[in-house]
Amino acid sequence: MKLAEALALRADLQRRLAQVASRAIANARHQEGDLPAEDPVALLAEHERTAAELESLIGRINAANLATEVEPGLTMTAALARRDVLRLRHRLRTDLADAASASQDRFTRTELRYVSGVDVPATRAEADDLARTLRELDTRIQQVNWTADVEGGGVD
Repeated sequence: MKLAEALALRADLQRRLAQVASRAIANARHQEGDLPAEDPVALLAEHERTAAELESLIGRINAANLATEVEPGLTMTAALARRDVLRLRHRLRTDLADAASASQDRFTRTELRYVSGVDVPATRAEADDLARTLRELDTRIQQVNWTADVEGGGVD
């Protein structure tokens, strides 16, 4: 199974878990003398089976991520961590530039003027560079997801 297929299966299992949990909670109580629409104990058992399947799949995905290189010397696990940090760095620079360039609609009671504490064009340029790096890394990650097999523990 390709890594991308395993990731799609993981998302499907997570959705199923949420649906089963919601159904179990909805049927946890019922009016005396009536039967619940679904058996919450059976739903709990289904949730446990699906959770065990998800746990096994996540373990195999993680093992594949540790063994798969996005580029020489950069495992999928490290690339995913780098991508997460790039997103954080990009978001801060974008938010910082937006806050620093916000127009002042009115003065305060003391007629104070606010000025930018950061170089907005330079900060936006940094954000653009980070966005480009993030896109390039994400493209490499996606390429590997579609070509790498989840081997070893076998996702099949």
